[in-house]
Amino acid sequence: MKIVIIGGTGLIGSNVSEKLRLLRHEVIVASPSTGINAVTGEGLADAMENAEVVVDLSNSASPEEETAINFFRAAGKNLASAEKAAGVKHHLILSIVGIDRAQYIGYLRAKKEQEDIIKESGIPFTIIRATQFHEHITTIIAVQSDDEAIHVSNVDYQPIAAEDVAVLVTRLALEAPKNTTVEIAGPDRAPMPKFVSRYLSVKGNENPLKANDDNKYMFLEIPKNMLVPEGEFYPGAIRFDDWVNG
Repeated sequence: MKIVIIGGTGLIGSNVSEKLRLLRHEVIVASPSTGINAVTGEGLADAMENAEVVVDLSNSASPEEETAINFFRAAGKNLASAEKAAGVKHHLILSIVGIDRAQYIGYLRAKKEQEDIIKESGIPFTIIRATQFHEHITTIIAVQSDDEAIHVSNVDYQPIAAEDVAVLVTRLALEAPKNTTVEIAGPDRAPMPKFVSRYLSVKGNENPLKANDDNKYMFLEIPKNMLVPEGEFYPGAIRFDDWVNG
């Protein structure tokens, strides 16, 4: 089966591409570096020819609102047009758990528009919303630190390993379109400071951690439960402790 991976050179994209190749599928890695640009439309028609599945793992160059909205709007419309012309049978998007709960954040509003473009296109689809990756813990520490401490809110947290994301994206890409949104999350759920504290302890980082009840993530105010699934979800297999000790 021919499968096009949009954003196929990134963290998840390169992993999904390799897994699909090992399963003997024909994989087209689509990114500007390979001459296929979803934003400009360059190379899309040729890439989509005889493709059955498109997996969209792309991301904007910046989370800034205008940049993100322009990116996802242009890419979404170009992809939908090229896929409809080629008769693509399944479009899968990797999105983010909780975006409906914080549409006042520009980047999340852009991701929601990406979802809606495909929902309204008539192309069979699956939207996978993932929780934050285990690998994102270093960014949390870097961004939420100052000279005194690492400041972390007691928001609910249920991260998933990037490897588990790639496994589940690969699995669902090969299944029939769900024509709905599903969620994926890791096996461990707790307040965010617990994960950060565990990471610091294992890595020997002695910077003090200060937990608070500000309900902020990257200094953005969010609902306390925004970063975790609300209902049923596909669980990852890799526990946070196993990942951090790996």
